[in-house]
Amino acid sequence: MATEKDQQMDAEAEGLSAATLLPKLIPSGAGREWLERRRATIRPWGTFVDQRRFSRPRNLGELCQRLVRNVEYYQSNYVFVFLGLIVYCVVTSPMLLVALAVFFGACYILYLRTLQSKFVLFGREVTPVHQYALAGAVSFPFFWLAGAGSAVFWVLGATLVVIGSHAAFHQIEPLEGEELQMEPV
Repeated sequence: MATEKDQQMDAEAEGLSAATLLPKLIPSGAGREWLERRRATIRPWGTFVDQRRFSRPRNLGELCQRLVRNVEYYQSNYVFVFLGLIVYCVVTSPMLLVALAVFFGACYILYLRTLQSKFVLFGREVTPVHQYALAGAVSFPFFWLAGAGSAVFWVLGATLVVIGSHAAFHQIEPLEGEELQMEPV
């Protein structure tokens, strides 16, 4: 028990823990702040997937109310479900992995080249925006062959089905300060 704790402390000292590694991968700025806000407002996964909390809505009004309230309440969880579906789609498509490797490899090569000197093409300096557009143009045939368009629509469709069904069938969590109301008979 003590050795596990020592190993965890050593890993954290080296900067290898999950809590410290992810923020290091994302540069500071708006993206990092957004991710930190999402992580801070994530609801417990146990209540998110609790099967006892699922039931069929009685009518269309309750369905709409569940959709709105659950999307608002579990917004951060749904973002991570979406990201998980993206990772699943990329990992299960080898050609898409190759296309992404070509794109990020081209971006990295351009980045290294700009560190050495300005990138000049046909006697004109190429701005970073145009450089990344060039990397996208070089990668486009690979994305086309990999079926990236269908992958995007698969991820969007799967996300709508998973999140929509969860939001529709998961019972509404009571809000703080909300009192029980009697239904008219």
